[in-house]
Amino acid sequence: MAFTAHPEEVARLRRDVRLHLTEWGHDDLVDTAQLCVSELVSNIVTHVGTGTPGSLVLSTGGARLRVEVHDPDTRALPTLVDAEVDAEGGRGMALVAALADRWGVQVYDDHKVTWCEFAVEGSSAPIAPDGEPSVERADALLEVYATLKPPACSYDRESGRVRRRVEEESVIEVITDFLRWLRAHGCDADEVLDRAQSRCEAALSESGG
Repeated sequence: MAFTAHPEEVARLRRDVRLHLTEWGHDDLVDTAQLCVSELVSNIVTHVGTGTPGSLVLSTGGARLRVEVHDPDTRALPTLVDAEVDAEGGRGMALVAALADRWGVQVYDDHKVTWCEFAVEGSSAPIAPDGEPSVERADALLEVYATLKPPACSYDRESGRVRRRVEEESVIEVITDFLRWLRAHGCDADEVLDRAQSRCEAALSESGG
C-alpha cells in the first residue's frame, strides 16, 4: 500500500490494516498492528520529512504476521531511546518494541525497511526464518542489537555496501560487548574465543561448509 508521509495518511493506513487483518481472520491483532503502523509512519513524517513517499506491506504465513514500512532514507535509522518521562517524543520505537514479538531495520542501496512481527494466535510454530539454526540465531541477535545503538558507519553511495558494513560493525560491537562481559565476570576471554572458534570449525567440517 503506497502512501505519502502526511499525518492525515495515518488514519487511512489504519483503516487498511483493519480491513486486511479482518479478512485474514486476525481480528485479535488489529489494534496492536494499527498502533505500530501509526508509530512507524509517524516516524517517517517526523524524522525523514513530510511528503516522503513510502509503502506499507502486510504479510502473514504460518506463525507470524509481518508489518513493513518502506521509505527512501537510508540514513535516518530508527533506534530505541531512553525518553524522559516528560519528553514530547522518543517513545515511538519503544512502544513498537513492547507490542511486537520482534522488530528491526533492513537497509538497502536505495531504501530501508522498518519491520515488526507478531505471533499469530493458535500457532505453536516459532517465529524464525528458514535456514541454518546458528545463522538464524545470529541474525535475530543482530536485529535486536541494531535497535539498541545506531550503526557506526554511513551509507556509501559509490559502493552501495551499507548493509554489509552495518552488519560487520554490529558483529564487532556484539563481540566487543561479550568480551567485556566475560572479563567483568572473571572469565578467560581468550579461552572462550578459542573454544568458540573450535566449535565453529567443527560445525563447518560436519556440514561440509
